[in-house]
Amino acid sequence: MKLSKPLFFSFIFLLTIGNPAGVHASDAGYNDGKKNGINGLRPTKLFVFGDSYADTGNSRKVAFSWMEPYGITFPGQPSGRFSDGRVLTDFIAEFLGVESPTPYKSMKYGPSGVDFAFGGTGVFDTIYPAPNMTTQIDFLQKLINDSVYTNTDLQSSMALVTHSGNDYATYLLKGGTKVGLPIYMITVVKKLGANMKRLHSLGVKKVSVTSLEPIGCLPRATVHSSFRKCNDIENIIAVLHNKLLKKTVARLNRKTPDSPYFILDLYSSFLTVFKQNELKPEGGRRFETPLKACCMGVSEKNKCSDVDDKGMKLYTMCSDPNATFFWDGVHPSQAGWQAVYDVLKPTLHEHLF
Repeated sequence: MKLSKPLFFSFIFLLTIGNPAGVHASDAGYNDGKKNGINGLRPTKLFVFGDSYADTGNSRKVAFSWMEPYGITFPGQPSGRFSDGRVLTDFIAEFLGVESPTPYKSMKYGPSGVDFAFGGTGVFDTIYPAPNMTTQIDFLQKLINDSVYTNTDLQSSMALVTHSGNDYATYLLKGGTKVGLPIYMITVVKKLGANMKRLHSLGVKKVSVTSLEPIGCLPRATVHSSFRKCNDIENIIAVLHNKLLKKTVARLNRKTPDSPYFILDLYSSFLTVFKQNELKPEGGRRFETPLKACCMGVSEKNKCSDVDDKGMKLYTMCSDPNATFFWDGVHPSQAGWQAVYDVLKPTLHEHLF
């Protein structure tokens, strides 16, 4: 995947305002008759924190994730997921052999866990008015205090934590400088590590966190090269963040028995999918233009789901979302998440079994 050198630094966009096909429990190795996972038992609860890469329906009804054509692949109508269908949370749940955790906002706390993630959020407050990660963890704390989930539940649970860059987008939108961004990264990753440590201290046995995806490969960045090349300057942001995150997770594991923390490397997974796509695998998944979104606004002022006063669509959509890696300017399609999940499976096996 070739990278382009842009004429300007363009990472100033908030990532979001406003059972997977072909995946079975047997993929996770649960049919081999063995006891796997945490303390010899598979995880039975999934608690999810973060942003739109994990949100399955918490964002406000005015968010574009609740508007057509979102959800067109699954469940067939908008469900609050920032995709045409299933997102990372759904695939991790399927890997564990449990149902997708219910959105916290639904107030229905199912046996498989709860999704506390809200699109547009970060570890700190962003320009999008929704609970930051600390508040999301407070929600879990309250459920524990109210005995909705017991110590036994927590002993067989894992957390999925996503951080997709909304803190950095907000920093820049509020006048932060590029020179000061690396220092701010230290603050963000330190807080992210503190949140992970808090989750484990609450009793969650395994805590996973996503690395920052290659933000320079998102369609809202690749549009400047007609979707042919990634933006290498923006990807540097992700590389720096991920180096800090790797050190933070390693330090947490050194100080904690059984090394409960691990990284789900979205950066490498995205790039691996792009590279595999270039190899044109016979019979494998093939994305026609991997750096281009399926659903896009008709102009830079518009986004997927926009309509005018007369209800006319101000966006265009591809004929087959399954043939695209990205659904919109920043979010993978269900097929894209499936491809990423396939790359992440070895990591999940390593740390959960």
